[in-house]
Amino acid sequence: MTILDGKKVSNEILEDLKSKFASLNEKVCLAIIWVGNNEASEIYIKNKLKKCEELGIEGKLYHLEEDTTEEEVLELITKLNNDDEVKGILVQSPLPKHINEVNCFNQVSFKKDVDGFSNISAGNLTLGSPSLVSCTPKGIIALLDYYHLDLEGKNVCLINRSNIVGKPLFNLLIKRNATVTMCHSKTKNLEDFVRDADIVISAVGKPSFITDDILKDGAIVIDVGISRVNGKVVGDASKDIQKASYLTPVPGGVGPMTIAMIFSNLYEAITKYQDK
Repeated sequence: MTILDGKKVSNEILEDLKSKFASLNEKVCLAIIWVGNNEASEIYIKNKLKKCEELGIEGKLYHLEEDTTEEEVLELITKLNNDDEVKGILVQSPLPKHINEVNCFNQVSFKKDVDGFSNISAGNLTLGSPSLVSCTPKGIIALLDYYHLDLEGKNVCLINRSNIVGKPLFNLLIKRNATVTMCHSKTKNLEDFVRDADIVISAVGKPSFITDDILKDGAIVIDVGISRVNGKVVGDASKDIQKASYLTPVPGGVGPMTIAMIFSNLYEAITKYQDK
């Protein structure tokens, strides 16, 4: 079994991006909007700001109080859209319950939408038009490409239908000529779809959800799930899996690739979508 080392690959991507950002000869600023005090969000934000520093770009955090109104968040996004020094905008989720996340994602200019969450970005991806792509799906494709794993003609069982992972990943996979079955919580006889798959991509969040008894011999397993068991971070795939030919670890697989793709999108936003 070969481990798909997302940490190693992401480090290589980020090192390449560091030189690319330096070659731009202009100030690069990534704006991060954080509303409230979610502990998990704080960890993610610190990681993103640290990566900004390592890449030699400015990470600017806009930390707003929990009771900030949706209108105030939308006004800030509009202000950042119009700020030429801000090259990319992230709205950290989850947002407080009184704020509509979709409205906030859609307020971000598609030219600065480094998360790839807006309707314009998602619509362009669906139609096959150039777009900034949601980071986790983009990272999965980049990881498969790094290990020269061809998708053409492969049967893929994709277990997730979210707007952030499942739907954009479906479009990326069929663009590579894979045959994709999108499964979810209402799928009947889910195990049968997994058994038939050359590639299984699981983003369920259930420990040991994917086991040898439902895998085809030699299947590629992309584990996107994150759970905590006895204080340890684990994925959807059982630690005892033997049948897989390739497997992403958790942690150290898809997670680091997601972070790297934020900055890949930032560079792409600057060089492809923003006026010079």
